[in-house]
Amino acid sequence: MHLKLNGMELNCTGEERWGDLLAELPDGGAGALGISVQGRTCSLNDRVEEYVYARVLTYADEEGRRIYERTLQFICLTAAQRLYPGERVRIRHSFVNGLFIDLPGVPVTPEAAARLKAEMRAIVDANLPIRRLSVSLEDARAYFAETGQLDRLRILNYRKVPHFTLYRIDGLDDYFYGEMAVNTGAIRVFDLFALEGGLILQMPDADDPGRPAAFRSMPHLLETYSRAADWHAILNCENVADLNDMIRDHRLREFIRVNEALQERRVEEIADQFIASGARLLLIAGPSSSGKTTFSHRLSIALRVHGLKPVKVSPDDYYIDRDRLPLEPDGTVDLETIDALDVDLLCDHLPRLLAGETVDMPEFDFVVSKRTGRTHALTVAPGQPIIIEGIHGLNQRLTASVPDDMKFRVYISPLTMLNLDDHNRIRTTDARLLRRIVRDYKFRGTPPEETMAMWPSVRRGEERYIFPFQERADAMFNSALTYELPIMKKYAYPALQAVPPESPYYTLARRLVKFLNYIETADVEDEVPVNSILREFIGGCCFYREQD
Repeated sequence: MHLKLNGMELNCTGEERWGDLLAELPDGGAGALGISVQGRTCSLNDRVEEYVYARVLTYADEEGRRIYERTLQFICLTAAQRLYPGERVRIRHSFVNGLFIDLPGVPVTPEAAARLKAEMRAIVDANLPIRRLSVSLEDARAYFAETGQLDRLRILNYRKVPHFTLYRIDGLDDYFYGEMAVNTGAIRVFDLFALEGGLILQMPDADDPGRPAAFRSMPHLLETYSRAADWHAILNCENVADLNDMIRDHRLREFIRVNEALQERRVEEIADQFIASGARLLLIAGPSSSGKTTFSHRLSIALRVHGLKPVKVSPDDYYIDRDRLPLEPDGTVDLETIDALDVDLLCDHLPRLLAGETVDMPEFDFVVSKRTGRTHALTVAPGQPIIIEGIHGLNQRLTASVPDDMKFRVYISPLTMLNLDDHNRIRTTDARLLRRIVRDYKFRGTPPEETMAMWPSVRRGEERYIFPFQERADAMFNSALTYELPIMKKYAYPALQAVPPESPYYTLARRLVKFLNYIETADVEDEVPVNSILREFIGGCCFYREQD
C-alpha cells in the first residue's frame, strides 16, 4: 500500500502503525505526538491507511498542543491518585500558559505540590504506555460508579452511543475527549507549583518547547476566575451534567434570570468603580467575541442612572487608509496592529474633547478602506465621560495624551468555567469561536469554514495586542454566560456537522461537535433578555434596533 507522510512517499504492508513509520522521516519524527490524517487526528498507535496524505503533529501544531496538554493532565491525575487515593481532582480552568487545578480534600502547600511534581516526573521517566480502551457504556458506568467519579457517571446519562473510549496509565482508567500521546515519556516538559490554594500545571513555552513557559503573576485575572467560581456556587451549576439536568427538569428559565442578574450586578459595580475613580475616559478592551459592544452599551446605561451622559468615540474612525499601511513579511496587511490607527490624531483629539472643545471627528469607509474626507463635530459636556471600546483600549499608546488618573480601564472576556466534568474542561477560546461562528453564519452568511480560516489570525492578534495588557485593567468583566451553550448549539451544531471531511477545518469542526454532543439543546431563547451579551451573537439585541 502507498501513502504520504510529511510529503514522503512510503510503501507499507498495511500492518504498520503510524509510530512505526517515524523512523523513515529525515528527523526521525522528532517531537511526534500524533498524526493528522486528512483532517482527522489519529494516535501514533493507529494502523496506517492507504492512499492518504498524513503529517506528524508536534507541539508546534494546535492539535499537537492539545494532545500534550491532555496527556500532561492524565499524568498529573495518575500522580495524584498514587499520593492521595480516592481524592477528587478538578481541572478548573486555564491560567495564562497553564491550568489551574484543585484538590478539594487536600491542603495544597508548596511541599505537597513538590511531592506531586516529583511523582509526575517519576511517571514520565518510567515511560509508561498509555493504552486506549473501547468499553461498553454499561462497563464505563460501572467503573465510574465503583471509583466514585460521580461527575463522569452523570454525564454518561447524556451519552448517546453504545461504546466509550477510556485511556489507561498504570491501572488508572480515565476519559478525555481527544487523542493522547502513546507513552508518558513523550511529555517531559512541565512545571507544577502551588498558587492560591490550588495548583498551576505549567505547559511548555510556545516559542521554546524545551522549557516550561515562564509564569506571569496575574492577580486581576485570578480574582475574576474566583468571582466566576462564586457565581457557579450561587447558580449551583458546576458542570454540563448540572446544566443538562436543568434543561431536562424545565428549570433553565429561572437559571437564565439569575445568571443575567449576576452579570447586571457586575455591570453596576463597575459603573460605581468608575464614578468613584474620578476618571473621565472609560476604556473597554477584550478579545474577539467577548461582547464588548453590548457591554459598553449596558455600562453606558448604568452610568446614565447616575446622571452621567457618556459619549462614545470609535477608534474605527481613526483607521489609516489601507493602501498606506506597511505590509507584513508575507505580503499581508496587519489590520489588528495599533499602527493601523492614526494614534497621533486620536491623541490630539482626546485632551481637547475632555477640555470641552469641539472637535471635527473623522469618518472611515470600510467598503473602500479609506477615510471619507467627511467629518462630524463632537463636543463633550463638562464632567461627562468618554467611552472608547476596541481591542487596543488598554494599550497606553492609544491614549498617551491623557493623564492616567483620568482613565479607567475595563478588560472583558468570556472566561468559561463550565466544564464537561472534573477532568475535561471547555476552553474559553472554543466558546469564543462558537460565538463568532454563530454570529458570522447568522448575520453575515459566512460559512463556518471561513470563520475558522480567519481564527488563527485573530488569535495571533490577541496574543500580540490584547492579552499582554489585560492586567492593566482597573476592572475585569467575565462575559461568559453559563447557560449559553445549550442555546448556541441550536445554531452552531448543524453548521459544524456540514463541514466535509476533506475540509482543512474538519478537525476543528469535529472537536467542537464532540463537546457539543454532551450538551442538551434548549429551546428557551425567548427567555434571553434583549440586552443580554448573548443577543449580540444570536440576534434580537435591543442595542442594534433602529430608533422608532
